[in-house]
Amino acid sequence: MATGACVRPALGAVEHASDRLRQAGRFGLKLQGAERSRPRSRLHRRPMREAPYPSDSPMAPTVLLADIGGTTTRIARAGVDGVPFDIRLEANDSYGSIEDLLKTYLDSLGGEPPRCAALAVAGPIDGDTVRLTNRNWRFSSEALARELSFLHLTVLNDFEALAHGLPLLTRDDLMEVGTGRRVAGAPMLLSGPGTGLGTALILPREDGYEVLPSEAGHMRLGAVTTDEARIVAHLVRDLGPVSVEHVLSGPGLVRLHRILSGEQLSSHAIIKAALDGQWQEKESCHIFLRLLGRVLGDLALAFDAKGGVYVGGGIGRAMAPLFTESPFRAAFEEHPPYLDRLSLIPIHVVTHATPGLIGIGEIGRRLLVSE
Repeated sequence: MATGACVRPALGAVEHASDRLRQAGRFGLKLQGAERSRPRSRLHRRPMREAPYPSDSPMAPTVLLADIGGTTTRIARAGVDGVPFDIRLEANDSYGSIEDLLKTYLDSLGGEPPRCAALAVAGPIDGDTVRLTNRNWRFSSEALARELSFLHLTVLNDFEALAHGLPLLTRDDLMEVGTGRRVAGAPMLLSGPGTGLGTALILPREDGYEVLPSEAGHMRLGAVTTDEARIVAHLVRDLGPVSVEHVLSGPGLVRLHRILSGEQLSSHAIIKAALDGQWQEKESCHIFLRLLGRVLGDLALAFDAKGGVYVGGGIGRAMAPLFTESPFRAAFEEHPPYLDRLSLIPIHVVTHATPGLIGIGEIGRRLLVSE
């Protein structure tokens, strides 16, 4: 079973607490208060009494981090600074279960094994049994903690975890689309296409912030133009009721391109051809981005997201060079009578390679610090 190469990204401002607070200040957030509060997630504890070790000791405590998507899992460790290391990218198809994937990673490590774990999962967290939305994987949080000998385990929705990392990103990790000016203290919207369409809302509070996960990807998709009506009609015939992520996702881009061109290509191949200037693939990506812009405009109005809109997800990151000349921003703003209102909201694409690990690393850091 092949594993990905170990890499350590340049995380810049994430390394130290002072930098963490400086970055959070750009979003009008206070991480001090957030650090004192528990993330809204399921947390399992078992009593422990370990002696502390020096931070540079091979026995220093670490936390296992995993950002578990429908297609790919990014897995790493972190220490008390929350900075991911020993990062690996794993194809979920190579494993029979999440237990197999995590155990394979843990068995490959030397030194003291991680004593706790923080997992970001592409699906809703409603209880002990966790199910991925776009993959036939499920697990019990309590059973997983026992099987892998974790003293602490916390599980979050993947976009909820990404939202916790958003204040830690630098300007180099974001690409602005159009112009706008954020309103301090206003809600921020995070949404983006990957295997599905993830969404979370960030609500600034006096002592930090609150993150609300969402399953907005399963809202119904409507049509505004004649070409969109044709697309939806095809999807209704093939799928029945059409949800937003039936189009606004990696598999959705494949469906969209097949309807428009008759070609069956992977999402990666479609985006690569569009970036290379191929007309048909570029047209498919532009229609995809038009629909994404309209849906994010809907959500921005629903939540009055004057704090800014952030586009995450692997498909969003891969398409980043296409946003500027696409209809995305125009479709985002075209919501009469609120065009002027939406034109003031800043939009950024998250271009960092592993933003989910940054967020789950922040959660893992809190677990270690609270011991």
